[in-house]
Amino acid sequence: MQYCRVSSVAEAVDELTRWGAEGRVLAGGTDVMPRFLQGEQVPAALIDIGGIEGLQGISEVGGVTSIGALVTMRRLATASLIALRHPALSQAAAAVGAWQTQTVATLGGNICSAASTADTLPALLVAGAQLTLVSKSGRRRIGLEEFLEGPGTTALRPTELLRAVELEPLGERSAEGYLKVARRSSMDVAVVGLALRLHVSPSGVIDGVRIAMCGGDRSAHRVPAAESVLLGTQLSDESGAFTEARAALADAVGPGDSVESQYRRRVLPGLFGRLAGRCSAEISGVVA
Repeated sequence: MQYCRVSSVAEAVDELTRWGAEGRVLAGGTDVMPRFLQGEQVPAALIDIGGIEGLQGISEVGGVTSIGALVTMRRLATASLIALRHPALSQAAAAVGAWQTQTVATLGGNICSAASTADTLPALLVAGAQLTLVSKSGRRRIGLEEFLEGPGTTALRPTELLRAVELEPLGERSAEGYLKVARRSSMDVAVVGLALRLHVSPSGVIDGVRIAMCGGDRSAHRVPAAESVLLGTQLSDESGAFTEARAALADAVGPGDSVESQYRRRVLPGLFGRLAGRCSAEISGVVA
């Protein structure tokens, strides 16, 4: 196996072009290295991009938040810009394993591994994440929803590198959050994770809602059935539309009869209730 350490995006693209599907990008290594050591994946080349400084920034330009692919979970969990503009992502990053994992695990790796249990993906989905991919052919932008094709499967081409992620920040009269349930503690992978973003009009009508979940047999995904139930209703109507949204979330788990599927159906309504209550309280203080 060839080890290729690169120091620029251009060098990384050159190596990806050279090796194609036989190469594997190495960033934080929390997914790649365990698979390699267990013999699950033995690429012809490991392309180490960890030294590319241009992929490690967090910035705000024109109202859009841009995050480099190599930004770690720890930085996302502690950065004031992320906590203010994207609290769901901050909370999700803080839920990724122990601090040792957070110190090296990268946002780009979490996205490209596309694990069904990836904590950051629901938070990114509710923020309308757009990805910038680069290759010898140039750049292309793709929405995260389109990028995620299934558990462990994405639209990333063998010769492409994920460069950055762009997110829509919270607006006025908006709130969001992320919660998960794990087997033993918050450091475990999510049995189910849920992100919610709400926006209301000055009169208290919900005019924007995004709900996304992870866990189970699918990659992270939005839940339009639950979103449509809430859209156009009063934020204060917690006994009506919010109850229907809980039921829609339970249905979104799918028809599986496994113990974990049954458990997800039972805990999702409560998880949503906690998130909705938190978001409603934050927004009510602004609308009142």
